[in-house]
Amino acid sequence: MRLLAARCLAEGEAAGPALALAEPLSLWGGLDPSSGVVIDEHHPQRGAVVTGRILVMRSGRGSSSSSSVLAEAVRVGTAPAAIVLHEADAIVAIGAIVARELYGSALPVVALEEPEAYAAASAAERLAVRAAMGTATVVIDGAAGG
Repeated sequence: MRLLAARCLAEGEAAGPALALAEPLSLWGGLDPSSGVVIDEHHPQRGAVVTGRILVMRSGRGSSSSSSVLAEAVRVGTAPAAIVLHEADAIVAIGAIVARELYGSALPVVALEEPEAYAAASAAERLAVRAAMGTATVVIDGAAGG
């Protein structure tokens, strides 16, 4: 088990299998909120299911509408359990914050800004995320794969 310090972008706690994306994903047009499936035809992990997984990606990509797509995925129960970013992304964080306010469901979002920490999380099989304002951690439980 390895503990990584992170920056909290949206509060909450979650644990589960990791899904590390090879490229950033725009949730608007890239994620089907009704199924939790990556639908961007140009994304290398098209067809992957994010539901219940700890989604690890460098950053979000694009549209401010991504916030509403993420909030909708939370509402219908198809969202990731948590999101671990390398670069803080306000659009992703806003989607999680709005979902918590509207639907009472926490989706923690954190940033691992140290390259080594992000690389370690990207290679993990399972992750746990604990995020509160002022403190956040990512716990690696298992290595290689995801």
